Amino acid sequence: MELRTLRYFVAVAEELHFGRAAARLHMTQPPLSRAVKQLETDLGCELLRRSPTGVTLTPAGALLHDEACTLLARADQARARVAAAAGTATLTIGTLADSAEQVGTRLAVAYRRQHPAVRIRIREADLTDPTIGLRAGLVDVALTRAPFEDTGITTRVLRSDPVGVVLRADDPLADRDRLRLDELAERRWFRFPEGTDPVWQAFWTGPPGAEGRRDGPVIRTAHECLQSVLWNDTVGLMPLAHSQALPKGLTVIPLADAPPSDLVIAWNSAHTTPLIRSFVSLATGLTRS
Repeated sequence: MELRTLRYFVAVAEELHFGRAAARLHMTQPPLSRAVKQLETDLGCELLRRSPTGVTLTPAGALLHDEACTLLARADQARARVAAAAGTATLTIGTLADSAEQVGTRLAVAYRRQHPAVRIRIREADLTDPTIGLRAGLVDVALTRAPFEDTGITTRVLRSDPVGVVLRADDPLADRDRLRLDELAERRWFRFPEGTDPVWQAFWTGPPGAEGRRDGPVIRTAHECLQSVLWNDTVGLMPLAHSQALPKGLTVIPLADAPPSDLVIAWNSAHTTPLIRSFVSLATGLTRS
């Protein structure tokens, strides 16, 4: 069994849905399904029971999930120890949109000063995976925005930002000082691709019962979201802290009843290393100073 295949299986076992697991792993669903099917063939037993609504674990699958999580954690620890012994310790930081810029350059300066020998890798994700590959082991720590499904993930809030609705500048509501979500329920909202984290999707794609949102364009990036508002007359949400970067022709109106968007640091609860703890401590201290 390859570690990569085990990571694939763990993603499916935790999401209980091939589409969501594929989105979490940043891959398409067909190769993920083939890899898990080959794993079942190699082991000679059924690990998952498939249905139109998702999957459930068989007793063998539940056992493999526990064993795989242990093996993957040990592999990560071995990799970190070998890298440290070789003097090539690395920290992979995931960022979502401009989350790194929101923290500021002081964090980079402070971390490099404290850990001059550590190699830093940056991985930027689109809006379909707010964890930026944490569960798949693609990053060690993430600068991102909540809320999202956080099972197995620890988060630390750095800042809470109020949220506004993005409209075309010529929209009939664009001259309002403040809006409520129910005033936008009949508008067209953008959509995320199938398999996107449901908690994240529910937060950003319109108020409950917004029937008009179902035919909006599918987007993956913040830029695509803004362009869908500009070209398709949809509406979208964004933290007010980002409003300075709006293209010409768009405006953002504060929402009176929308919950805030939290800028957070996130990391795998089962994989907390000294380098990650130092990163979290520095980021928290700098944002509070």
